[in-house]
Amino acid sequence: MDFSASNTSLWNIMIQIGLLSGILLLANILRRKIPLVQKSLMPTAVIAGFISLLFRAFNWFPVKLELLEMITYHTIAIGFIALSLQIPSQKKEAESVDFVAAKSGALIVSTYLIQGIVGLIISISLAYTVLPSLFKASGILLPMGFGQGPGQANNVGSTYENLGFVGGQSFGLSIAAMGYLSACVVGVIYLNYLRKKGKFQTVKTKNYSETLDPDYFHSKKEIPISESIDKFSIQIALVLLVYLVTYLVSLGITNLLNTSLPGLAKSISPLIWGFNFIIGSLVATLFRGLFKGLQKAKLMKHQYPNNYLLARISGVAFDYMVIAGIASIEIKDVKALWLPFALMCFFGTFVTLLFLRWLCKKIYPNHYYEGLLSMYGMLTGTISSGVLLLREIDPYFKTPAATNLITGSSFAIFFGAPMLIFIGLAPESNKMLFLTLGLIVVYFLALILFIIKAKRKKHPA
Repeated sequence: MDFSASNTSLWNIMIQIGLLSGILLLANILRRKIPLVQKSLMPTAVIAGFISLLFRAFNWFPVKLELLEMITYHTIAIGFIALSLQIPSQKKEAESVDFVAAKSGALIVSTYLIQGIVGLIISISLAYTVLPSLFKASGILLPMGFGQGPGQANNVGSTYENLGFVGGQSFGLSIAAMGYLSACVVGVIYLNYLRKKGKFQTVKTKNYSETLDPDYFHSKKEIPISESIDKFSIQIALVLLVYLVTYLVSLGITNLLNTSLPGLAKSISPLIWGFNFIIGSLVATLFRGLFKGLQKAKLMKHQYPNNYLLARISGVAFDYMVIAGIASIEIKDVKALWLPFALMCFFGTFVTLLFLRWLCKKIYPNHYYEGLLSMYGMLTGTISSGVLLLREIDPYFKTPAATNLITGSSFAIFFGAPMLIFIGLAPESNKMLFLTLGLIVVYFLALILFIIKAKRKKHPA
């Protein structure tokens, strides 16, 4: 094998990851040494992401877009698998709200719906006034871009482009890009606002270790440090094994669907691969339960997952996820559609924040700000931007906010099924467009009613 620089397939990936790592270290220096940057609460990974994005704009950054997207995709799953493998603490805060996972899913989908209502009101209003040539159903792309990210924005935008929306694909991708910027920029500005109001204290990481239980670093139940294999290697092996099983489970499900229900497979398979972090988290939880069962049965002597090292793995994964996610942003040319684009992005951001401020108080009373910021980041950008905002006030994921992103996304798949109908109905005719808007409003109100009213029946003692 040729190990020299002429073997580009051998060296290119390492060179590109090295460049990302160098920019991450540069961003860390800027955050530590420049007081203005430090006070801004801008996460180091976000600073690195924007530096990378700037370098890409001037062609100074030879990292391929495909690699950035690949890093973002895999690190989301790896980060959540590492979190899900951690042994739950006995002291960990419990949820006090009934059906919190289902309500988190309803919150996610109801946010899609209110974004859809805002988007359609804007597109219909413009089409009947100053922009008669505007594709009336284009407002549906607001929740696709903000709520579901570039994948769905690209797919729906391309579909609408085939139905007559000139520039639909670029419009959808640009809304997704602006949504991510909204999550990072507006989210950080709001973080600063909350901090100045005294709503939370910035975590001083240098003193944080003093407050941790020694068992967090190493429990007596765990494998000895002086093993023939490094303890960190065990954690990496566990995470990667779970990810392999996640891949095999996803492959098995999609192959089964392709064989038995090929029509349904076309719409379900992309969801399975797109939400692989959910499957990964479920598989990791099953592995954790398996380990516990083997220990009870005396078939496994030691506890293998180490919370501290798994937290470090998730931290690394999320840092690179954020850098790659921001660096991969591409705002397409939407000069002909600048007015609907600007209005949808502005009102989409404003309404999403106000809506989440109202409902998160009801669903997450014990960790309101963590729930609000994580959901806002995810519902304007992607789950990666939700995690980056959460880490600024809950860097060690002590609250259930990170878990709610996963469980809520799982329920959102089912609650969000009618969205596929709305997407298909809206562009058919003017009559169907207004019917779709009405159906969205009705379904939105039904989900709000569920979030506010759903409670467990109390059985008499």
